[in-house]
Amino acid sequence: MTTPDKDSLTHAKSNFKLNQKVLLNLKRKKSNMLDFAFHTKHESEFKKMDCLTCANCCKTTSPIFRDSDIRRISKHLRIKESKLINDLLRMDEDEDYVLRTSPCYFLNSTNSCSIYEFRPLACREYPHTNRKNMSQILNLTIKNSLICPVVSRIISQIVVSEKK
Repeated sequence: MTTPDKDSLTHAKSNFKLNQKVLLNLKRKKSNMLDFAFHTKHESEFKKMDCLTCANCCKTTSPIFRDSDIRRISKHLRIKESKLINDLLRMDEDEDYVLRTSPCYFLNSTNSCSIYEFRPLACREYPHTNRKNMSQILNLTIKNSLICPVVSRIISQIVVSEKK
């Protein structure tokens, strides 16, 4: 991870409560503006970010593995679904399948994904800052600011523009 990325995560951690307060206030006041703010900044930040320099999401968290993800990955790996589940996954407190351990089993030494074309939907959509109805996932997004430097920068920009 580059130094600016580490700095972004440090900033997110030290400003976590403030960011949370501002975003939740914004949700109440201008929820229709949230999608626009996030999507615009998402596009801008991901033009500058090479996720292979970081891969913090793959190193520290687990996506949810839906049944369709398990089928697709098992088929690709040519193993039984039950083997994939038994060897790599566990049921979390929400009764979702997640990885047993971090970093992700499929993360290569180059920070690339060995099953990229077959990866879970949660990985495909991460960090979710370009989805519709951002107001519905603000708590998750704020948590993701501690993992993903891009999310941290997006939130920081939104918070700064709200203070003006």
